[in-house]
Amino acid sequence: MKTYSKKFWPYILSLLLTLGLLYLLALFLPRRQFMAAGGILLGVGILFTVVYMAIFSRQLRRFSIDLSAILSSAQTEALANFPMPVLIALDNGEILWYNELCHQKVLQSGDMHGINLSELFTGQEFQGSLPQQLLQLSYKKNRYTAFAVRTVQNETAVHLLYLVDDTELKDYKDRYLRTRATVMIITIDNYEELLQSARESGRTQAMPEIEYAVTSYLKGYGALTCKIERDKYYAVVEENAMQQIISTRFSLLDNVRKIEVAQRMPATLSIGVGRHAGSLAEAEEMARQALDMSLGRGGDQAAIKTSAGYEFYGGVSKGIEKRTKVKTRIVANALAELISSSSNVIIMGHRFADLDSVGSALGIYRAVRLLERNAAIAINLQKNLAKPLLDKLQAEGYEDAFHEPEELYEHIDQNTLLIIVDVHAKHFIESEELYRRCRSVVVIDHHRKMVDYIDNAVIFYHEPYASSASEMVAELVQYFGLQKNLGRSEAEALLAGIMLDTKNFVVKAGVRTFEAAAYLKRLGADTVEVRKLFSSPMEAYQKKAKLVSSATAYRRCAIAVSQGAVEDIKLIAPQAADELLSISDVDASFVIFENGSQVEASARSMGALNVQLIMEKLGGGGHLNMAAAQFPGADLEDVRQQLLGAIDEYYETLKN
Repeated sequence: MKTYSKKFWPYILSLLLTLGLLYLLALFLPRRQFMAAGGILLGVGILFTVVYMAIFSRQLRRFSIDLSAILSSAQTEALANFPMPVLIALDNGEILWYNELCHQKVLQSGDMHGINLSELFTGQEFQGSLPQQLLQLSYKKNRYTAFAVRTVQNETAVHLLYLVDDTELKDYKDRYLRTRATVMIITIDNYEELLQSARESGRTQAMPEIEYAVTSYLKGYGALTCKIERDKYYAVVEENAMQQIISTRFSLLDNVRKIEVAQRMPATLSIGVGRHAGSLAEAEEMARQALDMSLGRGGDQAAIKTSAGYEFYGGVSKGIEKRTKVKTRIVANALAELISSSSNVIIMGHRFADLDSVGSALGIYRAVRLLERNAAIAINLQKNLAKPLLDKLQAEGYEDAFHEPEELYEHIDQNTLLIIVDVHAKHFIESEELYRRCRSVVVIDHHRKMVDYIDNAVIFYHEPYASSASEMVAELVQYFGLQKNLGRSEAEALLAGIMLDTKNFVVKAGVRTFEAAAYLKRLGADTVEVRKLFSSPMEAYQKKAKLVSSATAYRRCAIAVSQGAVEDIKLIAPQAADELLSISDVDASFVIFENGSQVEASARSMGALNVQLIMEKLGGGGHLNMAAAQFPGADLEDVRQQLLGAIDEYYETLKN
């Protein structure tokens, strides 16, 4: 550009000299002639400027054309001789041009001009336009990473693709992903119960059979196996083998369940898997957490933990009752010491508290008071499902025991102990704010473990084999070393909780359930008074009967949908679900109803069908015989269709 500007300097100097000369002559001329000379001078300046701009513009355009030609030639030559394959294509994927290196190293065939990229490369779809990112392409046996650069020439958009052959690198990556280690921890759920129930001859026959089933199964997948305890195995398998195990949905669970040791008691396993970890140590820790989750959900299932969360397989059978009370005594001693060292204790259950939640909370409340510590029960007095029990307790002198959660904020200090009963999931507790304010937390629950569990508890007493939280509390207080026993009111509240969750000792009632009930009976619990807590007004009974009569059958499931807003539907729906179980050929019942701005579903079963797994597919939870789910802003019919799909998926899982 400087070369072109130098050509105009002579013209500019000539103009300046001419103007200077005219100015000097004008000094000696009369006024009229001076004005005429000035006009001539101005006209010459304007004419020169116009001519100068025209010449300069023409020269500038010529320069731009020459420069564009020079650059296009340089670019073409550079791309042609570029040290890596280069390909130019239109937005729709049509190939316009490629350099010689691309022809030799990539295409290795005849003329490919005009061919669409989709016809050559796999791994990337070219529909409408090329994506603006790195492209992963495959051609024949080689794989490439393509760096796409988009440019517009003459209103036509083209893409420059720089191809990097990283086949070997990707092969190494795939090999690593296929062979990276996955850690499995396998434990026999009911080892102690099997030993206690079996005769000596049965033990010597069954235990080696279980061990052979486990070791031969793992050996078939090339696993490195080690028995670290009499009932626990460690195994390390490659990722490709783990994918095969998952495809069979952990058939080892079914193989071991077929082994009966004594009194037709099947052996069951719990499996924890740590997958996609960054190291073996991390995989082992993830496997431990997955095993805890599997055991917490009742056993007889496999849990896989990855960075994305948990996956569950199995869990279709009932949990095996643990008859030993060693754990209960240990927890009771630790809890009693923790209560004694606290300044005050707050007991809290789940939202919409039922008889089990209130009964277990009252049992702990009385035990804390007998340990000479202040206590309070946090509960929403307006929104609960235990109003008959609350009314009865308040009439018997417990009006100061129950408080709204907000009323207890000011009583919380650094030594306050929060005991959560009948729930272990953060989003189901009565008050999350109350939970966040308390530093020391204890959890007592019997529901199958959920992913969103309270993970900062000082004591996490979780027993999915128990029938109810009331049963667990009735066992705990016996080992507190109290100077006095619980009163009749507490005994009846605990018995009501047990009767609710066992459906009057029909569902999930084990040996320890009846032992707890016998203990409460000795404390003076009156079964007639407890039964009165389950009575309902005539109007509520009619609503329940109407809801039951509207039910339809689907794959041995009774499904009822409540149309419109119904008063006390939160109380009526579970009762209707229980009533539907009395119908022949019904393994599970589901009641769908509207509650404010959301739709909810209540599920019940007698054990033949695991309603927890079905509700979990819908975003809910619970345990084997009792579960629920919520659907904010959903439609009744949509929820019904989702439920039918979840039931179908559940039965398909059983087939596989």
